[in-house]
Amino acid sequence: MPESWEYCLSIPNDPRAVPVCRRTLRLILTMHGLIRLADTAELIASELVSNAVLHTKGPADLRVRWADDVLRVGAWDADPAPPRPPGRLEELTDAENGRGMALTRACADLWGWQPLSRHGSRGKYVWCDLGAV
Repeated sequence: MPESWEYCLSIPNDPRAVPVCRRTLRLILTMHGLIRLADTAELIASELVSNAVLHTKGPADLRVRWADDVLRVGAWDADPAPPRPPGRLEELTDAENGRGMALTRACADLWGWQPLSRHGSRGKYVWCDLGAV
């Protein structure tokens, strides 16, 4: 099994950062022999980074960590307000928004958030865990 590692990609508040993060994440997982997690991890990263870029005004970070057979994909943003809890997918079929985090929650083994300061800015870190199975 791969040893523990962590990457952090700082991104500007720009929607073009989302595909950059997806491609970078796929490369990281490929290089570490974890390509089987790439599709789900990309979906999660896309939603977390999109939320960070679209709903805040400052910079953001994509963080990817592998430890104890768990992949953690997370995004930091400069808004300290907690994320809105995801609804249930079944209840959101006709909703115009809110499906992304519900889909993320459905794909992840575990998700959460915590206050976190980065680059001298207060903010939050929203993360999702994927098991290696």
